[in-house]
Amino acid sequence: MRILLLAHSFNSLTQRLFVELTDAGHCVSVEFDVNDRVTEEAVTLFRPDIVVAPFLKRAIPESVWRHERCIVIHPGIPGDRGPSALDWAIINREREWGVTALQANGEMDAGDIWASVGFAMRDGTKASLYRNEVTEAAVAALELTMDRLASPGFRPEPLDYSRGDIRGRPRPPMRQSDRAIDWRQDDTDTVLRKMRAADGFPGVYDEICGRGYYLYDAHMEGGLRGAVPGKIIAQRNGAICRATRDNAVWITQLKRASDPGAFKLPATMVLGDQLAAVPHARLAPQAGVDHSTWRAIWYEETGPVGFLHFGFCNGAMGTAQCEQLRQAYACARSRPTRVIVLMGGPDYWSNGIDLNLIEAAAHPAEESWRNINAMNDLVRDIILTDRQLTVAALSGNAGAGGVFLALAADFVYARDGVILNPHYKGMGNLYGSEYWTYLLPRRVGADRADAITANRLPVGVRLAQSLGLIDSHFGVSRAAFRAETERRATQLATDRGFAKLLRAKRQSRLTDEAAMPLEKYRNAELARMRLNFFGFDSSYHVARHNFVHKLPRSRTPLHLAVHRANPCAGRVAASTEASPARDALPS
Repeated sequence: MRILLLAHSFNSLTQRLFVELTDAGHCVSVEFDVNDRVTEEAVTLFRPDIVVAPFLKRAIPESVWRHERCIVIHPGIPGDRGPSALDWAIINREREWGVTALQANGEMDAGDIWASVGFAMRDGTKASLYRNEVTEAAVAALELTMDRLASPGFRPEPLDYSRGDIRGRPRPPMRQSDRAIDWRQDDTDTVLRKMRAADGFPGVYDEICGRGYYLYDAHMEGGLRGAVPGKIIAQRNGAICRATRDNAVWITQLKRASDPGAFKLPATMVLGDQLAAVPHARLAPQAGVDHSTWRAIWYEETGPVGFLHFGFCNGAMGTAQCEQLRQAYACARSRPTRVIVLMGGPDYWSNGIDLNLIEAAAHPAEESWRNINAMNDLVRDIILTDRQLTVAALSGNAGAGGVFLALAADFVYARDGVILNPHYKGMGNLYGSEYWTYLLPRRVGADRADAITANRLPVGVRLAQSLGLIDSHFGVSRAAFRAETERRATQLATDRGFAKLLRAKRQSRLTDEAAMPLEKYRNAELARMRLNFFGFDSSYHVARHNFVHKLPRSRTPLHLAVHRANPCAGRVAASTEASPARDALPS
């Protein structure tokens, strides 16, 4: 089928549906919902069999839904209506929630229902639930819809609130007054729910030392206590710890409310001198595992296997985070283990350098340079590890330098449903480093490496394994992925052929070094990066500014909008087409 994805942006859910649909052999094109005229033009050019809207902030124009079958993917159960579906589900302590595929009509979220898939709610942030449970349910709901579209006798069900099984209801947009924290009255669970319901966007408005801020990314603290609810009682690795009436919470990110140009940054960076008297609650990564407190990096061992976790907010790794992770990795290398597993974080494995911190720096070009070199130092240490085998275990998505950080490991595993974006060009034609010119061709070959980085398309785990980007994928849930990763890592560590594997690894590194020293790859990459950072072309700096400040796109990039890159595409019969994403990669 010819499927047009109509979305506000190419977010994680839209990318996952793009991957699933192209993998299934459909001809897929993407259009950003800029305005009615642009949407109408996209439909005229592409002539889709169906329009799928996985992420919109406004209604599909009547001129489109009256003439085309438009399926809206709504993150709510049947009957739920409104833009704050997940927000209300978290606040109201819903135990079961779902995703509904419905046909667009004249009322928002009120069209005929094609499919609905439920899931169990967990204690997670809105953003985490969206990237995981909502995304998996959306994939299943769209698959059901596609099957039912192919069934001549199937008719979607009209929304009927008189039915007993329709428990969803129209809900207004959640306001800041609905999220407001009363530090003296709200217990820790309530504080966490309010912040989780606003995580990602829009954050919870609150005042600290008489100034307004938006709060993000909250975590439970089980040991520290404070006498005054709301007071900042500790700081650690950029985060602040605030007392609640019965416990405390860590808050890692803040945004100034009074500045319309402000964006999310580490809490301690935003508050600055206001924290001069606040004590540091330092915690070494190799300290005993304690899940009752928050830390960005932690290490644990199970027999001959070490597991290094690094759960950075949004997967962004600033200079300090790279240096801290490098120190933690050095400690892991010093341990008497046989395998080191790089676990990343639960929602993102890594997305490379931290563009927000770079944008906030006094000299963004110089901070970009420091950040990329810190990433390179970490990648080099992983490549040069010769006493242990290394595994990158991607439970969450990875992008840009984060993908190539993973490729530095000897083995790369990914959870089913993970999306990789192994390219940099979308960020102002950035060249990239992290030894990618060595690591990527080593796995996929030179021709495929060029195609992968030039395409700027998301890659799903099935295609990633077939290309050689990853070694294996398994486990839909994070728990299942973790269990199977532990089993495989232990099997590697206890294998009778372990010594032989290690010798082969060392010999391969010596052979590669003789062919071209590792530092030559780095120097060549950084020569190109220096032009990106300090050259006359400001494309990278403009693209980074637009990304950090979330400026809406004025047009859809041509590598996504197939109908605009090839205006004749709409006249080709769908049965003769292959997936554009697959066509672009050599076999």
